[in-house]
Amino acid sequence: MAKKGAYSLKKLLSNQYGRQTELNAEQTISAVDLSGKTMSSSAEEVAWSAIEEESSKSLASFDERSGYDSRSGIYHSLVKLSAKHEIPTRPDIDAATLVLSHFPRAHQLAAKKPAFVDASTNQTMSYGELQSSVYSLASGLYHGIGIRKGYVVFVLSPNSILYPTICLAVLSIGAILTTANPLNTASEIAKQVKDSGAKLAISAPEEMKKLLATGVPIILTTRQSDGRMLSVEELIEGCSDNIPEQLPQVKLAQSDTAAILYSSGTTGMSKGVVLTHANIISIVSLLTWSADVTSSQNDVFLGFIPIFHIYGLVFFGLGLLCRGVTSVIMQKFDFKEMLFAIQKYRVNNLPAVPPVILALVKYGSKAGFDLSSLKKVGSGAAPLSKELTEEFRKMFPWVELRQGYGLTESCGGATFFVSDKDAKARPGSCGRLLPTFCAKVVDVETGKPLPPGKEGELCLKSPAIMKEYLGNMEATASTLDSEGWLKTGDLAYFDEDGFVYVLERIKELIKHNGYQVAPAELEALLISHPNIVDAAVIPVEDVETGQIPMAYVVKAAGSEITEDQVIQFAASQVAPYKKIRKVSFIDAIPRSAAGKILRKDLVSHSKMKRVSKL
Repeated sequence: MAKKGAYSLKKLLSNQYGRQTELNAEQTISAVDLSGKTMSSSAEEVAWSAIEEESSKSLASFDERSGYDSRSGIYHSLVKLSAKHEIPTRPDIDAATLVLSHFPRAHQLAAKKPAFVDASTNQTMSYGELQSSVYSLASGLYHGIGIRKGYVVFVLSPNSILYPTICLAVLSIGAILTTANPLNTASEIAKQVKDSGAKLAISAPEEMKKLLATGVPIILTTRQSDGRMLSVEELIEGCSDNIPEQLPQVKLAQSDTAAILYSSGTTGMSKGVVLTHANIISIVSLLTWSADVTSSQNDVFLGFIPIFHIYGLVFFGLGLLCRGVTSVIMQKFDFKEMLFAIQKYRVNNLPAVPPVILALVKYGSKAGFDLSSLKKVGSGAAPLSKELTEEFRKMFPWVELRQGYGLTESCGGATFFVSDKDAKARPGSCGRLLPTFCAKVVDVETGKPLPPGKEGELCLKSPAIMKEYLGNMEATASTLDSEGWLKTGDLAYFDEDGFVYVLERIKELIKHNGYQVAPAELEALLISHPNIVDAAVIPVEDVETGQIPMAYVVKAAGSEITEDQVIQFAASQVAPYKKIRKVSFIDAIPRSAAGKILRKDLVSHSKMKRVSKL
């Protein structure tokens, strides 16, 4: 191994910052305090036994149609996993080992199948090359750089075919993965580096400057011509000679922390979601199951969803690799480039978000690309309205459209449509509970469990639910109760057949004259107007009524639609208390990387406009 021992964290710091920094291994093990908080394997078994015990309540109170137990107020998944898809319970297995165990052997023909294709360069990485790269990078990080179990590794990069290699290598040596949006500012990045306790950063070359002020050692993703900084590519090449002899032997457990992912903070401050190997193993196993039951094993997927987000990480960084599919990776989202990639690579399966579904409805058939290969589209990260679902199906009748629901705190999963027939029959629903998931819908005021048809806060329980918010006991206690129920903050209900309808974030509901107005309902209505490309609705404080709905609207190109026309269009189709009272035109609706509307930004914008008029 040419570069073994050539680099260390101390050496990297010296090269990059012109100073020596001693690293005490005992002090830098992690910013995550695992002492006394890590759930032992026996405790995990007890916790899982409690869920199983809840699932076997008296048949007399259990409705097999909806999965609702009237005695406990708990909804249960109606699907039981077969032996093939059972979630591994062995306490000493880790997420990377699970994923890699599904890879074909080096001598098998399947090892030559492309795991990834770069949409911009056409470069491919086979399953055999991916496995070799993971082992080489893991060896380089461990033996060459000195990364150890519990060290936090910060990744700042757009999508690339190297990104999954980095994720798997970091997890395989027991280090903790934390990822960030490359669009974040230097101050936002510095805050996350400090909060997570990162000991190493892996950065795309163009983002590296944002990390310099943090003082953390940096490795670049790709080799640079000046050769001044070490890269992931060089580590892989330099550590490839003695694999698997030099593979780190790290003792890991499912209860160990695997990742710290930061929530988007659409309504408040971003928080570090601590996910264990058990959480990731659970959700990866469920994604493997979902690929099988939807016959997606041989599909070509297109990945523009950011891998730094839980949605992209679970799909493209980990889960889809267990089924040997080929994924075409886009560095960043561009609508026309997406359509071109679908046409060029004959993409069958598109994990997407509502703004992309909207763009396909508005412009997909007019753009001049051949989309006939597309067979399945998934939507997640934000609610997909009934109206938009129906419009999509009219425009693309040959495509199966399935909406799912999940949160970073539930490792990205919770509900799913197995059958396209069910999805067609229930536009607006996000499917049924995934296997191993339980749910409650509780009255927002009293906390009392509610039966099918009644709206309340959705609460979830599953082996996929996060461990905690990093260093934030108050936020953890307000989100996870003593029995392990995750309070999602989403208003939802179950129908009589166990299908879930997520309506709105409870904190985003507009309170007008004592009535509750859901912004998502008004937004779905507004974007149905031919002269409106996108819209967002927020609350504005009002002395007489409490709050009034205000709409931010993006006009279609060449449109001269007025504020009054927008107000009248909505007023003619909703109850009086839901009427939009103000309209502001804007170039683009601010959204998170996952497509969620950043309402807090719009609320701040509206307040600034009101102040400027005083």
